[in-house]
Amino acid sequence: MAAMLKKALAVVASVLLSGSLFAADPALRPDHPETYVVKRGDTLWDISSRFLKSPWLWPEIWQANPQIENPHLIYPGDLISLVYIDGRPHLVVSSESKLSPQVRRESLEEAVKPIPLADIRQFLERPRVLSKDEVDSAPYVVGLEESRILGAPGELAYVRGLEGSQVGDRYMIARPTLEYTDVPARHIFDRKERRVRTDDWRKGRGEPFGGERHWAFVDWIYDQMGDKLGYEVLIIGTASVSKLGDPATTYLTYGDVEVKQGDLLVPFEEVEFDLEYVPHPPESVPENMRVIAFTGALNAVGPREVVVLNRGAQDGVANGEVYSIYKPGETIRDEVMYEKSTWRGFFSPRKSKVTLPEEYAGHVMIFRTFDRISYGLVMDAVKPTHLGDMLRMPVEQ
Repeated sequence: MAAMLKKALAVVASVLLSGSLFAADPALRPDHPETYVVKRGDTLWDISSRFLKSPWLWPEIWQANPQIENPHLIYPGDLISLVYIDGRPHLVVSSESKLSPQVRRESLEEAVKPIPLADIRQFLERPRVLSKDEVDSAPYVVGLEESRILGAPGELAYVRGLEGSQVGDRYMIARPTLEYTDVPARHIFDRKERRVRTDDWRKGRGEPFGGERHWAFVDWIYDQMGDKLGYEVLIIGTASVSKLGDPATTYLTYGDVEVKQGDLLVPFEEVEFDLEYVPHPPESVPENMRVIAFTGALNAVGPREVVVLNRGAQDGVANGEVYSIYKPGETIRDEVMYEKSTWRGFFSPRKSKVTLPEEYAGHVMIFRTFDRISYGLVMDAVKPTHLGDMLRMPVEQ
């Protein structure tokens, strides 16, 4: 896995800088430099942000340099210059010490990456989103060796639902985390716009009407009529089948955290990640695409934070797509024209309401997609991103 990931990361920069996707010339920043020396820790997004109002349009003005054996990769110490060819701006890269073609001595792993991969590596390797059918049919830990509350590598776990398995079969242990539900518009109990619920998946599993989570009948109705987008699970360890039966006996072979009752087992597989993304605007924005979760107990996030979005590959969302994030306009009362103490304000409650315009917050780039859920990294921001923020076509900074 590690070797595969390293090789994949090495080609990201090459793909990002190759090709041309758009016809229009990207607009240069008014304060752009004429040259820039690449520094360790830079990303391609950071560098292009120095020159362009729309950093994701870097491939539009990239000019391959014949002085370098592999002209699509840049490294710390390279000099990037802004030049004009036939009146159009282009960026070229060269190493100040290279005056003739020669083999670059740097490792491919030293090449500048498109985005800070250290910020998303754990989200490429760990979380998974399962469908409702996958969750409903998943084997689960029903008990542990010697009636322990927690299980560690080298111990036994007893699992139900492993019919059809063979001794020696390997599984990954998944810890349930969140459940995502898309609530339809014009709900029978709610006239508000369509929205998304994010709940603790483990609350109420197997209990009538969903247990604790459904504190009111209306919440149960919401979930019954809602559209399940997916169930997020965290891969916490591995196990192998040592004895068949109901329950079957499994041997815990690895664990980041201790296993407990209710954890799921999913087939063991090496997940291949599509890291060869080129930042680009989407062809269109799926309806009601929103920020539905953060990666920590936060009220808002900023640049280099990961967000969960309620649309995925099934909706046409793909790696590398860049969206603008907008805070929905707040609905307020027009106290100027419809003051509460006046007849007009008293008899015109609907007319007194006004929805303010959406407010731009920043940009997000998609880096991993599932069928109906995707993960994005906030690339830049002028204000914090909140739950419920909407995604639109990208705009210039």
